[in-house]
Amino acid sequence: MKLLFFVLGICSLMSCDSGTSEDSQSYIKKTYGHWIKESNGEVMLDPQPSGLTYWRGKLLTLSDRSAHTSQRLRLRSIEPKNAQLDGPDMIMKLSTDAQKSCFANYVSGNPDLEALTVDPENDNIFYVVTEDASNAEPMSEACQQKYAQTGSTDYPSLLLKLEIQADQNLYITHIKPIQFNADMQIGNFPNDGFEGLAFGQNRTLYLGIEKDQQKKARIFSLVLDKTFWASDDFAVPVDVKVKLPEFVKGNHPINGMDYYQTKSGSEFLILAARNDQKLWIADLSGQKEAKIVPLEFHAEIESGVGVCQDFEPMDNTSIEGVAVIGKTLWMVNDPWKAVYLNNIRCPQNKNNYRKFAPLLFSLAIQPSWFE
Repeated sequence: MKLLFFVLGICSLMSCDSGTSEDSQSYIKKTYGHWIKESNGEVMLDPQPSGLTYWRGKLLTLSDRSAHTSQRLRLRSIEPKNAQLDGPDMIMKLSTDAQKSCFANYVSGNPDLEALTVDPENDNIFYVVTEDASNAEPMSEACQQKYAQTGSTDYPSLLLKLEIQADQNLYITHIKPIQFNADMQIGNFPNDGFEGLAFGQNRTLYLGIEKDQQKKARIFSLVLDKTFWASDDFAVPVDVKVKLPEFVKGNHPINGMDYYQTKSGSEFLILAARNDQKLWIADLSGQKEAKIVPLEFHAEIESGVGVCQDFEPMDNTSIEGVAVIGKTLWMVNDPWKAVYLNNIRCPQNKNNYRKFAPLLFSLAIQPSWFE
C-alpha cells in the first residue's frame, strides 16, 4: 500500500497521465489532489480559494470574502512539489493614494476578491478583481453619481493593482472600476461576475465572467498599457469573440483560467468550468470550437487502512484556480460549503472536509487539446 501511495503521489505532483491513454472530449482525465497544508502539518482552514497563479517557482492563491477571517486579504504561497504553504504570506494593505479612492472602504473591509495574475513584466505586481459587493456600504453621493453607469451591477466590479514595495509589504496601489456597454448585455448578477484573469501577449489582460443575461460565460479583454492607471475613470473591456460551449439549460460558469501558447504560436485559454467538473479549451483566434476535457478528481488519504487507501473519488470539487507551469496545469478547488461535506466517505478525510480544506491538483497538458 505504501508503494502504491508513493507512485500515485508522484504521478499527481509530477503530472503523470494517471492511467489515461486517450485524449478525446468523451474520455475522462483523472487527477489526484494533495491536501494543502500549513507549516505545522495542519490542513489549510477554510480559505475558499478564488485564484491561482505561478510566481517565482511557486503558486500563489488568494481567498474570497466567504473565507475564514485568517485567510482574507492576503496572498499565500504554495510549494507545488508537496502542496505545502511555506511563505511568503503577504497581507494586503491600502497605499496612501488608494485610501483616497471612492472604493477604499469596500476594499479595506471584506471585499470579494476573485482571480489572480502576475504582471508579465514585473513580478512585484499582481492584479485581482472583485465580484460581489452587494453588502458594501454606500459610497458618497458624489462617488455614486460618478460610477453609476456600470452596465452591470449597482456597485461596480473593480480591478486592483497590488505591488510589493521597498518595505517588502504588499500594497493595493490602484483601484479601477469596470464598465460594460449596454449592448454587451451583462445583466445585474452581483455574485456571478468576474472569476478569471490571465495575461496574453502585448499586455492584454483577459477577464472571464460567470454569466451574462443569457446565462452564458463570457471573455473580455483590457490592454494594460502605460496610460491605463493614469485616471480612476471606468475601464471599458472589449468583448473577445471566442467560441465557448453552448448549453440548452443549466448554469455553466467559468471559475478560473490561464493563458497557453502552443509551439506554433497559437493562443488559447484553459478554463475551469467548476459546475461541470470540466476544462474548456478556448481558441483566442475565435476560429476553433472549444474543446471539453472531462475531469475526475481524487483526494489523497493519509494513513489509509482497509478499503480507504491512497486516494478516494470526490463527489464535488469546484475548481476555482488554474495555473500553467510549463506543460503542467495546476488546479486548486474552492470548497463549496453547500455540498462539500457530500465528499465524506472515508473517516481519514472527514475532518479535512469539515474544515473546508482545499486540495492541489495537477494534470499534464495534452497537445491534442489545441488541435
